[in-house]
Amino acid sequence: MPVKNRFAELLPDITAWRRDIHTHPELLFDTHRTSALVADKLKEFGCDDVVTGIGRTGVVGVIRGRTDTAKRVIGLRADMDALPIEEETGVEYASSTPGVMHACGHDGHTAMLLGAAKYLAETRNFDGTAVVIFQPAEEGGGGGREMCEDGMMQTFGIQEVYGMHNWPGRPAGSFAIRPGAFFAATDQFDIYLEGRGGHAAKPHETIDTTVMASHLVLALQTIVSRNADPIDQVVVSVTSVETSSKAFNVIPQKVHLKGTVRTLSRDMRSLAQKRLTEISQQTAAVFGGVAEVTYHRGYPVMVNHDTYTEFAADAAREVAGACDEAPLVMGGEDFAFMLEERPGAYILVGNGDTANVHHPEYNFNDDAIPAGCSWYAQMVESRMPAA
Repeated sequence: MPVKNRFAELLPDITAWRRDIHTHPELLFDTHRTSALVADKLKEFGCDDVVTGIGRTGVVGVIRGRTDTAKRVIGLRADMDALPIEEETGVEYASSTPGVMHACGHDGHTAMLLGAAKYLAETRNFDGTAVVIFQPAEEGGGGGREMCEDGMMQTFGIQEVYGMHNWPGRPAGSFAIRPGAFFAATDQFDIYLEGRGGHAAKPHETIDTTVMASHLVLALQTIVSRNADPIDQVVVSVTSVETSSKAFNVIPQKVHLKGTVRTLSRDMRSLAQKRLTEISQQTAAVFGGVAEVTYHRGYPVMVNHDTYTEFAADAAREVAGACDEAPLVMGGEDFAFMLEERPGAYILVGNGDTANVHHPEYNFNDDAIPAGCSWYAQMVESRMPAA
């Protein structure tokens, strides 16, 4: 079954929804306008139940098939939040909110799932229940975790769950997926170094935290080069170095380093945290200083379940004729929390030759809409075929 004809008919409407959301971006859990728009559309489509306020501002719609002999429930998820970036696309529907834009395509994800919900509510050509999940705060807020902690999976009886993300650089409407670890765990760290400040002309009277920090930035790279198994992926990036003095002639008393660690396995994640702490403390001690390390665990590794990955790939093949193997991604994705609660899979849909996500010139490609909507709908119809 190729791209469903109904989505070609609905494309102008879905595009209009997407561009309206794009013009009015909202951050983290403050997706009040977007959540209201989603809830209103789901009610207009005739969903059997529409529930708001899950995970603070999340929205869930329930669509029952014509029959329910197998008692199966499939969840489909899209994210709604934007990013704190100043838009530079120049499109007529550009962000109307200074410093905020849909630079990751969540406007497209939301619109595609709305399109699929409209189609599923019209046709109901499946045996079971489809649950459409609209999630806030994917971009660092952990909205997926909060929706799960609110009992979403249990409340709606979700048995398996599927998600999608657009992917610049792939042909628009094409698909790619991989089983197992897919997106990385995303952790952050703060390292506070303290020595003894003093006059820059008398460095022998100080414990120089800038020298300490310089050695530490390099030493932390040995986690990758000398502690990690060469076939196990890990990234350690120091992204900020801030001293307690801004003067030309003062050696600072303190230095604050910030950064991120990305890993694709639980064991590597624990090893990286352990070694980062040890190397920081021991490097500081070598120079006569001290280090205080705060390690913040963020999103876990997002792991696609093997059998369900094949279900998702089969649906993509029905829509697009093919489904490629996706690369490992060292970025994070809080759909990981949902995949820890229920089996399922996450797939990439091509966004064409556009700027990369999180770039001020990025824009979701509306040409991907019919394929994305069709994949969502195909997941329901293939996993819950009409009796």
